Amino acid sequence: MSGTVGIDVGGTFTDLYFSGSANKPHRILKVPTTPQDPSIGLLDSLKAAGLSPDELDAILHGTTIATNAVIERKGARCALITTHGFRDVLELGRRDRPQMYGLAGTHEPLVPRDLRFEVKERLDYEGKVITPLDVEGLKKIAAELQNRNVESVVIAFMHAYANTSHEDQAKEILAKINPVWELVTATSVVREYYEFERTSTAVVQGYLQPLVAKYAKNLAKQLQGWGFDREVAIMQSNGGVAPLRQLGQRSAYIVRSGPAAGVTAAARIAAESGFSHIITADMGGTSFDVAVVINGEPKVAELTNLDFRIPLRLPMIDVHTIGAGGGSIAHLDRGGMLQVGPRSAGAVPGPVAYRRGGTEPTVTDANVVLGRISPVSKMNGSPLGLDIEGAKNAVKNLGNKLGLGMEQTAEAILAVVNQRMAGRIRLMSIERGLDPRDFAMVAFGGAGPLHGGALIREVGVNAMLVPLYPGVLCALGCAYADLRYDISQTIEKRLDQLGGDELSVVMQRQRDQAQTQVKESQVPVDTVSITHAADMAYQGQIHSLRVSVESSMNNQQMEKAFIDAYRSQFGNVLASIPVVLVNLRTVAVGKRTSLVQPANAKPPQQGKPKITSHRPVYFGRWYDTPIYMRDDLSPGAEFDGPAIVEQSDTTTVVEPDMNLVIDAHGNMLVRVK
Repeated sequence: MSGTVGIDVGGTFTDLYFSGSANKPHRILKVPTTPQDPSIGLLDSLKAAGLSPDELDAILHGTTIATNAVIERKGARCALITTHGFRDVLELGRRDRPQMYGLAGTHEPLVPRDLRFEVKERLDYEGKVITPLDVEGLKKIAAELQNRNVESVVIAFMHAYANTSHEDQAKEILAKINPVWELVTATSVVREYYEFERTSTAVVQGYLQPLVAKYAKNLAKQLQGWGFDREVAIMQSNGGVAPLRQLGQRSAYIVRSGPAAGVTAAARIAAESGFSHIITADMGGTSFDVAVVINGEPKVAELTNLDFRIPLRLPMIDVHTIGAGGGSIAHLDRGGMLQVGPRSAGAVPGPVAYRRGGTEPTVTDANVVLGRISPVSKMNGSPLGLDIEGAKNAVKNLGNKLGLGMEQTAEAILAVVNQRMAGRIRLMSIERGLDPRDFAMVAFGGAGPLHGGALIREVGVNAMLVPLYPGVLCALGCAYADLRYDISQTIEKRLDQLGGDELSVVMQRQRDQAQTQVKESQVPVDTVSITHAADMAYQGQIHSLRVSVESSMNNQQMEKAFIDAYRSQFGNVLASIPVVLVNLRTVAVGKRTSLVQPANAKPPQQGKPKITSHRPVYFGRWYDTPIYMRDDLSPGAEFDGPAIVEQSDTTTVVEPDMNLVIDAHGNMLVRVK
């Protein structure tokens, strides 16, 4: 029996989870990420785990390459061709502004204005041709694009969701003129209305496609050189995976793929421990990601803002991210106030303690100074261990500017970053009408359990759950994931005006498309499930309500399903107003063989858990704090803080007023006493 490996390439570390095989037990590890070529770090992790190609059935992989390209504006040189009059839709956007309480701020579209072109053509909202495509005008634009050395071209025409013919025709013409271009039609990415969001989503795809396609090709070549010729799948933002060979055409789907994997794994592990409502808190080296899971299901957003006026209208697990991680740099702003992040030391040069050339104090350095991270830790990959004196000097230098001592400065750094993270958790819970006391928080990532205790106290969350392998949970989530494809199409018609078989034709087309995608993926799956949903609203309403529907339903049955859902949601119905079908959606999920996470198979704890050592740790004052090793803790073990629990992939801090219990699955549960 061969095993499965999940690998998550983060901003600082590349994490690996190996599920185990007949000849080799499961493994977890972290190696430094190689920003110049992430595939090198991925191969480094496989080699460090002592794995050989014949031991693996599949490699499932999460990556930050798409996210970083958008944030850092390092995508392709991309052009946009729109319907005449719509050249500036990316900058017009919606009636919003970068700063809620001010008029300052700038917007940097992914496609600059000099690379945006208009061509004469027009369809009405039903897809009827008003103005045919100006072929000669398009050819003139193509000649100009060749002079501009663009790598990709995005075609986004008005009302193409109702009729794709003009976009398809334009793509065919451009492909003949220059086969080297990466060509993207908006309807091939998302076939829905809202011209701004649809165009923006297509632009994200075109902006990323050359970069991601090159990465996929390079990764495949590297793995073939290593001797691996089986399936490689990439984690998507919707919580499912897609094959590496399709990555170029699905570039926009892998934005935030790593965080989505972590939420998937956290939901499954929490459910096994009896928690159906959770807040996930993933703190890595460069960022902090928050998501909400209710009744065991992660919340999926149809629209996500990657940056100001860069919306992505694709199904994504609703993860909110801020620049707050172990590598976040502490500094003073122009007013002399202490700030932490969003600038990060990343993998290189990294925190001062990592001995890679970092000189500015980071969150990790503050934790080192306060004794919360072991002074003999090898987490930096250096045989010399951490540079404790270097971290202290960096924090002292910042403290001198603030007029604070070393410990007080380090505490201030942690207080500032914890407040930023707590604010994001409140945004996802309290500000959405959710009571944090009804939730547990799953803390993971290399730094999540370090800060999770402070966060549950600050926000009022019921408990912190720390899984067996919190530092590599995103990698574990990749290994868990099923194959998934989402398909949608705008209909925008009253149900009572739809033809008898109009809906069944669209549903069947979406089913056929989904089944074809699953088959072409060549990812081994046990079963395939296909489900449908409809976005419906009363005529005149802007916001729609999503309702599960069946392919066998007629128009009257769909209307009844909407009315029942509307009554359940709002307590009343609008009986005299017609119902409009806005979008039809189909989701295909290919269920992979269930991956069973190795459980903590140790017998229940007998007597008090073993204390490995003691060291001074600062919690307002220095405490002689007991140090526990995670491997020594069995189900039923319990102790009060202050305490530190160490394991190979993270460190968990139990503050003085907290209690820790190991549950039956080996997870740590930390609560404020």
